[in-house]
Amino acid sequence: MSDIRWTLYPRVAACPDAKAWIEIQRKLLLAPKTIDAYARALNDFLGVCDHLEIVASSATRSSIASYVDEMVHRSLPNSLHPNTEHAVCGLANRTMQLRLTAVRLFFDFLIEVGLRTDNPVGRGRYTPANGFYGTQRGLLPRYEQPPWIPSDEQWDHFLNAVLREESLRNQVMVFICYDGALRRSELLSLTLSDIDFPHQKITIRPEVAKNKSGRTVFYGDATSELLCSYIQHRQCLLNSCSGARPVELFISETHRNRGRPLTYEMWNKIVQRVARRAELPLFKTHTFRHLRLTDLARCKLDLHEIALYAGHRSFKTTHQYIHLSNTELAERVRQATKHLDQRRRLMLESSAHENAQGDCTATPG
Repeated sequence: MSDIRWTLYPRVAACPDAKAWIEIQRKLLLAPKTIDAYARALNDFLGVCDHLEIVASSATRSSIASYVDEMVHRSLPNSLHPNTEHAVCGLANRTMQLRLTAVRLFFDFLIEVGLRTDNPVGRGRYTPANGFYGTQRGLLPRYEQPPWIPSDEQWDHFLNAVLREESLRNQVMVFICYDGALRRSELLSLTLSDIDFPHQKITIRPEVAKNKSGRTVFYGDATSELLCSYIQHRQCLLNSCSGARPVELFISETHRNRGRPLTYEMWNKIVQRVARRAELPLFKTHTFRHLRLTDLARCKLDLHEIALYAGHRSFKTTHQYIHLSNTELAERVRQATKHLDQRRRLMLESSAHENAQGDCTATPG
């Protein structure tokens, strides 16, 4: 059972009730990433309460509405100037939903221990007329925003920035993350034993996959060349380190943490740094996965194949990449309107021919 790094959540650590609730989640063996998400969300809520001079444990429906309003209009530190094309303001809908879920569960805990009688966040309620749990309007409207996908030119610009200015390790991480459509946790959990070098394939173990379902992904020749060079570089790096050798493939090369497994925070910083240089502020660690799956859809892999490669449980999740690629839709529209397009083209050619004849017969003024 891993310890909670309270320094990451100072406001939670300073609030006895909030700290007790997070400790309970740890004892219930929730995944470390889930505990981290809950703790970050609660820490954010407590911070906004302090700023708005609200007593968190006594928050009302109006207090929660003020919290939602603050998230919607929050200025993000990584956003560009408001007048630029990619300026970002406010948290994503999914992020706000996650934070409200954590806050709601926290107030459920306060009700259980007798510190409150109601939950200001609320939830859907049983609808007798429908005979099942209906969909009462939530506190915050829920909508799915398609992920941002870089254009081919933007992706090339990003790769050039990686190859020109980043270390060999970072180059390998970018190439493998894209080729395998890997999640961040899957990338950083890779070990040498997960890689089949002769067949250029990688096994994603069930225990590190998001839905606990393992799968196999593949990488190309360019990635293979970089990976082989990195393995030799990694061996030399470990030879200069004392202590136990990590099993993780990607390790830190800094003087302070040399030889230790790379952390989520470091991978985030690497991608953010390259994104700033490439002037692509919307590029995140998960963009590699979105882009790869979209490219597979563009290459006309069928829905089942993409879902299998991505490790999706539901085809509904995979469908968004078919929509993003627009390959299927564009082809159908093209075929359905082919005769209409030909008709307009003939009209255009006829008009151009008449205009040309008119120019030849016109008398100079």
